[in-house]
Amino acid sequence: MTPEAERFLDKARESLADARLDQTTVPRIAGREAYPSACHAAEALVHHRTGRVAKTHRGLRAEFARLTRHDMRVDRPFAEILGQAYELKSIADYGTGSEAVVSVATAAAAIETAARFMAASPA
Repeated sequence: MTPEAERFLDKARESLADARLDQTTVPRIAGREAYPSACHAAEALVHHRTGRVAKTHRGLRAEFARLTRHDMRVDRPFAEILGQAYELKSIADYGTGSEAVVSVATAAAAIETAARFMAASPA
């Protein structure tokens, strides 16, 4: 694995640890932290395989999907986590009123999926 890919995975682990700290006290923030965790893990895979870094969320999603399309080690739900986690990030950052609520269960599910995503990442 390239040193840069390893740094992306370190950052993913850091975000995941932050998410776990906030999971029951501030689930909105915990759910938000699932996004950078998944994002950095996906960046690690992309960089490991291509030597490049995606410049946008959309570019990362597209490149990750392209690289893992026929990779049996990557479950389809993992390709979807980037979009789902981005939605939680958007709720946390921009939602107001009842639209800004992230339940403990939703945060826990996002954290668990991000953790499984990182563990299964074939970078």
